[in-house]
Amino acid sequence: MGPAAMASRRHRICMIPGDGIGPEVVAQGVRTLEKACAAHAVALDIEEYEWGAKYYDRYGQMMPADALSVVESFDAIYFGAVGSLEVADHVAVWGLLMPIRKHLDLFVNVRPIRCFAGVKTMRTASPQDVDMVIIRENTEGEYANVGGRMYQGENEIAVQTSVFTRRGTARIIDYAFRHAAPERGVQSITKSNALAFSMTMWDEVTRDVSARYPDIPCERLHVDAAAYRMVIAPHTFHTMVASNLFGDILSDLGAGLLGSLGLAASANLNPDQSRGLFEPVHGSAPDIVGRGTANPVGAILSGAMMLEFLGEDEIANDLRGAVGQVLGRGLGTPDIGGACSTSELADEIIQALR
Repeated sequence: MGPAAMASRRHRICMIPGDGIGPEVVAQGVRTLEKACAAHAVALDIEEYEWGAKYYDRYGQMMPADALSVVESFDAIYFGAVGSLEVADHVAVWGLLMPIRKHLDLFVNVRPIRCFAGVKTMRTASPQDVDMVIIRENTEGEYANVGGRMYQGENEIAVQTSVFTRRGTARIIDYAFRHAAPERGVQSITKSNALAFSMTMWDEVTRDVSARYPDIPCERLHVDAAAYRMVIAPHTFHTMVASNLFGDILSDLGAGLLGSLGLAASANLNPDQSRGLFEPVHGSAPDIVGRGTANPVGAILSGAMMLEFLGEDEIANDLRGAVGQVLGRGLGTPDIGGACSTSELADEIIQALR
């Protein structure tokens, strides 16, 4: 009888490797997840769905018509990357990832930004100085996909409308407060000096929600000031809450503080309905597809976030510990100055789990 048959707990995982380097990093993520889980008699029943640009090339759509009902039946979704040189970016994203986020109402996007010993960054600060999490609203705001284009030629007009609901704003800000460390507080990211409707409502809702958490300090920061301070004083941040666009941009800046987008993980959550999609922050990186140099750490750490979501905190901590140990020895893929291939770095992390 194999380890999977002897498992005391099982979780059904929908795996969507997606495009570009997505399949490469997810494959290594699965290897490390299965190794970590086996040591705790936990099995992952993984079903793979080859949706994305190749599917689009064959069928004219990024995923089948019944895809959203398919993903509903799983305990979690493990996602690689979306995007291809052959498919327009907006077609790829709105044909695959965005519909899943919206259908499952994954309104919370969590992106931890924590440096690793052994990884060189653009700053001389110690790893302890960069320890923050960005809580991003994930289903509305600037990415509501409302607008249109009119006329042609030099008179053409493009209108892109942001949609902020009080309910949507309140629930993401409340999530940030519920998960903040009281001693370090919350930074609410705004731009109400220029966006006189959406961001003034954001500020009002922040004040209302903050009043329910009198023991947690709340600081309001304009997004440009926040970007500046993230670079010069990252130690002053812990829990940031931001709109869809602002959170998207600032979390990539945060990955720069880590030393590479390849190290950054994320979770898309609906905590009210126990639904989650987990993916590395990096894109499909078509320029390095097939070279074996993609960094698998973001995918592995996204897998750790998935395990935590599934209640497997001990295994998630084992994985994070193994990643930290390997990176701390100076090992890595070329993006962080190392010489390991994608699979070799995963091998080292698997060895560290033993």
